[in-house]
Formats: sequence, C-alpha cells, structure tokens
Amino acid sequence: MAKWGQGDPRWIVEEREDGTNVNNWHWTERDATSWSKGKLHELLVGVVVENEGGWCEISELKQVEGEASCSSRKGKLIFFYEWNIKLVWKGIIKESGAKHKGLIEIPNLSEENEVDDTEVNVSKKKGDGDILKDLMKTAGTAKVREALGDYLKALKTEFTMGMILPTKAMATQELTVQRKLSETTLQIQASSPVALGVRIPTVALHMMELFDTAVEQLYRIFTVKDLVQEFSKSPAVLEAEKGGKFQMFDGDITGEYIELLTNKRIVMKWRSRNWPEEHYAIVALSFVPTLGQTELQLNCKGVPVCEEENMKFCWQKQHFEEIKGLLQLTTLNS
Repeated sequence: MAKWGQGDPRWIVEEREDGTNVNNWHWTERDATSWSKGKLHELLVGVVVENEGGWCEISELKQVEGEASCSSRKGKLIFFYEWNIKLVWKGIIKESGAKHKGLIEIPNLSEENEVDDTEVNVSKKKGDGDILKDLMKTAGTAKVREALGDYLKALKTEFTMGMILPTKAMATQELTVQRKLSETTLQIQASSPVALGVRIPTVALHMMELFDTAVEQLYRIFTVKDLVQEFSKSPAVLEAEKGGKFQMFDGDITGEYIELLTNKRIVMKWRSRNWPEEHYAIVALSFVPTLGQTELQLNCKGVPVCEEENMKFCWQKQHFEEIKGLLQLTTLNS
C-alpha cells in the first residue's frame, strides 16, 4: 500500500483547482500520524490494573514509531496504520511495598492483524516482583488491547469526519429530513431551549517544561490574579476554586476550574475564542518538584485538529516563556 504522500496525483482531490470530490469518486488522503500519536498517548498512559497482590500503571509512552493514514475512494474508506510502540509500566507489591518497573512492547500494530491477535510483550527489570509482571501479562495486556481497540474505533469514526461527502441523492434525502426536523425543532424551541453539542476531530497534547523556582511559587503564578496578569500582560478574571471561571488575554481564553490540588495539580475546561462554540478542551497541569526546580507537565485532551499548532504556541510562547521572564524579573528585583 502506498504511504502518505505517495498517491497517484491524478486522483488526489487537493490537486484539482476547485478541490471538489464529486460523488466521492476521487481518491482523497489524510495523514493520521500526528493525530494517532496523541490518541495513543491519551488512551494508553494512565491505564491501571490491580489485584490482591499488587497495583500497576502504565506511566509513559516511551516510543511510538510508524505512521497512519486514511484514504477515500468511491465513497469507501481505506485505512493504513503500522506502529511499533513501547510503554513503561510501574507497580507496587501490596504486602511489602516494593516498587518495580518494566516495559510493554507492541512490535506490530497494523491493519494486517486483529487487535486480539496483536503481540503484546511484557518485561520487568531484574529482581523480585514477578507478581507484578504476571499482573501486567494478564490483566494489563487485556487493558492494553482494549485501549488499542478504542484507538482504531476513533481512527475510523472521530478522525474521518468529513471525508465522505454527501452525494446528490443523499443531499436531497437529507434536505427532506432536515426540513421535517426543522419544523419539529421550531416547535420544541418555542416551549423550551435546547442545548446543542459539538463533535469535531480532536487531538491530545503533551508538553513538559522546567522552571527555576519552587513548586509553591509556580502554582501561585497560575492561581493568583495579579501574577496571571503580569505574565499574560493583559487583564484577567480568576476564580481559583472548583467550579470557578477564568478569563485571560482579553477574553481570548476562557474556561472553568474542575480540580485544584494545592501545589500539585490543576485541571480545567479550556477554550479559545475562535474554537467552535461550546467546545472545550480539558487541560491538566501537574507540578512536580525536582532538585532546585519544578517540572510542569501539561496534558490536554480535546484540542481541535486544526488548532493543534496554535495551542502549542499559546502554551510555549504565551505561558511558559512569559512565566520564565516573570521569574527572572522577580529574582532580579529581590
């Protein structure tokens, strides 16, 4: 099968002047590699298994090599994916409290094999702790395969939205249905408002940054209004409590706090002004103290695919770098 970017140019819709794929006849192709890496991280990292003997968690996506794409031809979707994945797991033996680490290797996740037949290899560093290795080989492997199945479902549904365009016959049929629905909707709205949801293709983001400050100070910079206004260089509204609202960068960024664990973790609903109405990402900030520094781990789910680079820029340039500038200024003044 041709890899991404190697399709016959005579059939690639993007090469046409109008970009129109009439009746889904032409070959269209979409690269799913970046989206897939984020989705695999989202689904695999944090998986937990437990029994009477121990507790284990997948703590890191150490390696994800490969590619994925989706093609459309004559109204049919064709999927290509091939991944080599390595995961780090950690666990605790309940009786002794001993901690152990190991690896999970998935050498070939591809469309050639069913998920239940996908090879999943579990290993552990030397020493005791075979009870944890056995737990990961059984319950852990089952959970991993379940997560891989969820990835493939998302690839074939969430990622492919908009790839199959309605034909003329479908459009006529949908128009008739929409007219009937519109009449019903107008009747319903006359009596009560209806909340509308948004479903769009999304990606997950994972970033990490080191700051030369104590964890308490970095946490304050994200939760104290005056400090937020200093690093953002704009007015802010901040209610740093569960259910509290926030607004930054002159209203470009808004959201709501879901969880605040002092000096450890902040979870919030987060959106940019130009995102689809009522669509929010979930942003989790973890504050990890290290020797003389604080490691900030950002995990974000639900970023619109088309906004991935803007989201990275917002956090790297408008948050991390500005906060470092504020810390340097504070150090000089003191």
